Amino acid sequence: MTSPRLVTPAAAPGGAPRLTHACVRCGAPVDIDKGLCERCNPLGLRDSSASQVHGIAIGGVVAFVVFLAIVARLALAGVGPFDGVVTSVAIDGTGLAVTLSVTNHGSGAGQTTCRVSDPADRSGNLGGFMLTPQIAPGRSVTFTQRIAALGSTVRPLTTECKSP
Repeated sequence: MTSPRLVTPAAAPGGAPRLTHACVRCGAPVDIDKGLCERCNPLGLRDSSASQVHGIAIGGVVAFVVFLAIVARLALAGVGPFDGVVTSVAIDGTGLAVTLSVTNHGSGAGQTTCRVSDPADRSGNLGGFMLTPQIAPGRSVTFTQRIAALGSTVRPLTTECKSP
């Protein structure tokens, strides 16, 4: 796409100068209200309006977003729900080593994020988050991860695992 060229007003015979710009295809001077010169548009067909062009572009973007939503839905179909249980908690430096056992009750393999928190904590601490490994459908996996956000005091913890 080339940048627009400035064209000086051309004087009509016996009249005031008229405003022109370059033809979109060949660069010949054309009236300001037209996009193509007589040579490039011999039938005098109407040009597309700006609202038509922008409408087509916006429609394409909306259609692509809908397409991506459908693809995402199909990719996540059958994954989850997941149930998680805290099986052990141990001190690990300045944090806690938390062991979770997570079960995938869905018909497709997937992974999820589990939030581990202290049910007695009323301070607004969100707790810690653990990303599970890939879990096959109908299977359970047990894994351990260090969480510093819960401090280093061993106490009863709960977990909540989200489905996609």
